Amino acid sequence: MPLTPVITEHWDQPDLYTRAGYERTGGYQALRKALATEPDAIINLVKETGLRGRGGAGFPTGLKWSFVPQGDDKPHYLVVNADESEPGACKDVPIMIANPHALVEGVIISSYAIRASHAFIYIRGEVPEAIRRMALAVREAKEAGYLGHNILGSGFDLDVVVHSGAGAYICGEETALLDSLEGYRGQPRLKPPFPAVAGLYSAPTVVNNVETITNIPWIINNGVDWFRQFGTEKSPGFKVFAVSGHVKRPGIYEAPLGITMRELLDFAGGMRDGSEVKFWVPGGSSVPMLTADHLDLPLTYEAMVEAGTMLGTGTPMMFDQTVSVVKAVTRWLEFYKHESCGKCTPCREGTYWITGVLKTFEEGKGNDPDLDLLNELCGQIMGRSFCALGDAAATPYPAAVSLFRDEFLMATHTPVDTSFDPALSYAFSEVAAR
Repeated sequence: MPLTPVITEHWDQPDLYTRAGYERTGGYQALRKALATEPDAIINLVKETGLRGRGGAGFPTGLKWSFVPQGDDKPHYLVVNADESEPGACKDVPIMIANPHALVEGVIISSYAIRASHAFIYIRGEVPEAIRRMALAVREAKEAGYLGHNILGSGFDLDVVVHSGAGAYICGEETALLDSLEGYRGQPRLKPPFPAVAGLYSAPTVVNNVETITNIPWIINNGVDWFRQFGTEKSPGFKVFAVSGHVKRPGIYEAPLGITMRELLDFAGGMRDGSEVKFWVPGGSSVPMLTADHLDLPLTYEAMVEAGTMLGTGTPMMFDQTVSVVKAVTRWLEFYKHESCGKCTPCREGTYWITGVLKTFEEGKGNDPDLDLLNELCGQIMGRSFCALGDAAATPYPAAVSLFRDEFLMATHTPVDTSFDPALSYAFSEVAAR
């Protein structure tokens, strides 16, 4: 299956991040087309494309937009979740750095569709270059009349705020992000009510991922049939995949949903010399791991669920035979324990207990009953926390022990070097930088 550069097509142009560079590639033509269309028609168009959220959950975007009540005399808000912080995920930040105006145009069209007059782009504070690029793009768009009062004479008004977060993983959860935007400590809210009904400032709010919103200008310009020619029936369209780990050419590869990991791995140059695939995760560390036996599965939302994992953010991490599964899972759980906001007991206490037991295996002191105890602990967390962080923490271990049980037990009979694995350092370089 070939690569299909759409969002990434012109990333080789050094001035693409400027308004002039973006307009040279056809930028802001979709906005003019959208403003001549009824908002409800745009929502229905996005529904028909089957575009699914690219932030991890894969919820249908048009359906989410349709949940926003109309004619309620309340302000509506669009919030772009640019708090990309999943270990291994790095595709939203490159989008904002390389082509920020595509996101801005998508924000304007999406806000018009849900009848929002204010939009926010919430970016991690650790990526100042992305913040600068987005702030410049917003300023340039406003100077050109694409933002502000009476946009292009349409009567539509929109203000966009680029907001810098403080680097909390929990703020990637949409309701915690909303609390942070309101000036409170970033902690998830109990749902319902959902943000579409009572979100930012208790008003109807749509929260979408960067890549999701960036798709919108191309959908408006090209239509449903064009979009659905890519991907599968249940997972239509293309995806910005970020491949990292022990591959020869880690980086961004845009391809149709349904491409296999083996094909994507070939584009990334294959595994580094002398390496073979031991395990990999398709969408960040919060999804269950797979092995070389799964390389030929299509990377779609439905196929990954059938395999017992999730597509997640679509940012595969590849690990070779030099990596200890025990160490990898322990490091992931230590990250989730550190990033837990502490609001709910299953996540706050569960991550503490899981990491404690995992350390016994890393130190060569675990045993069979401890493996069962870990499974029980994960079962007590799964589905019981305020947000998906608890589920993320309960996900890596069960899959790891089902695939590599002998490795956990072998560690109990082998002296173990508990220093940080250089291979993991290489694979997690994005996390280490933060």
